[in-house]
Amino acid sequence: MKTIRWGIIGCGKVTEKKSGPGFQKADHSELVAVMRRDGELARDYAERHGVPKWYTSAEDLIQDEEVDAVYIATPPSSHKEYTLLAAQAGKPVYVEKPMALNTEECQEMIEVCHANNVPLFVAFYRRAMPALLQVKELLDNNAIGNVRFVRTVHHKKASEQEKKGDLPWRVKPEISGGGHFFDLASHTLDFLDYLFGPIEQAKGFADNQGNLYEAEDMVSGTYVFQSGVHGTGQWCFQSYKNEDVNEIVGDEGSIIYSTLQERPIIIKNEQGEREIEVVYPEHVQQPLIQSIVNDLNGIGQSPSTGDTALRTSKIMDELVAEYYQRKKV
Repeated sequence: MKTIRWGIIGCGKVTEKKSGPGFQKADHSELVAVMRRDGELARDYAERHGVPKWYTSAEDLIQDEEVDAVYIATPPSSHKEYTLLAAQAGKPVYVEKPMALNTEECQEMIEVCHANNVPLFVAFYRRAMPALLQVKELLDNNAIGNVRFVRTVHHKKASEQEKKGDLPWRVKPEISGGGHFFDLASHTLDFLDYLFGPIEQAKGFADNQGNLYEAEDMVSGTYVFQSGVHGTGQWCFQSYKNEDVNEIVGDEGSIIYSTLQERPIIIKNEQGEREIEVVYPEHVQQPLIQSIVNDLNGIGQSPSTGDTALRTSKIMDELVAEYYQRKKV
């Protein structure tokens, strides 16, 4: 197998533990270059993580002949730009989630990668995490019978930073695509797509209840999967606590799990309930990174691609569409 040599564009917080070391620890994978506009920060990251090269220009990193594939870990507003540059250079792309600012940008990224015959992967890494794959295994083994519906309740406290008006980029739609819904709910919606297949119909209601920023902070949605499973979700980012719970209900029981929190999986039925312990890997993206490296070497297929992430982007856009339409009026 060939060793895939990676370059990272945007070596910020997410790359410190969640992803960066995974490129070094995955089999047949090597991190050879990083890029950040601030040269001192780029050099510091390279030195601390044992990366031989650092750049202040994304184009210079992409053109490096020793970089085989590119991981884009910048905010969504630059995902399309860097994906197109990498694709036009003939290099496979692994891009952070959300995939881009909107569905249209996602579609363009897919088309350009296809035209240049390069694969496009997206960091919906829960599709490959052993902890959450236990949920899929339970469903595959008919642990709760025929699935009827799934419900999600996710709420989060406003940060002190947000209350002071020092807004993070994640609640600036021109940078992130929307509010925390796009950053966090995307993981849940994408994993549900992995469990039940594409969502066929979706209807949403979004609002701003806290008035701390312009983006939505409350989203309620209903949707129906092509498989016939129904779903509901409520996401509130002006609550009194942080909680993330999903319940999949079948005709013989239910499965309760968290998309974002390291909590036990609970299986309930008429006989009672039991728990399955959940342990996250040290570097949560490493299992997905390994699947991508294997895919690039012709072994299997990675579960998170541009095509699957496009579906998630489309549903998020549909759930908040009326809110942003009102904002334009």
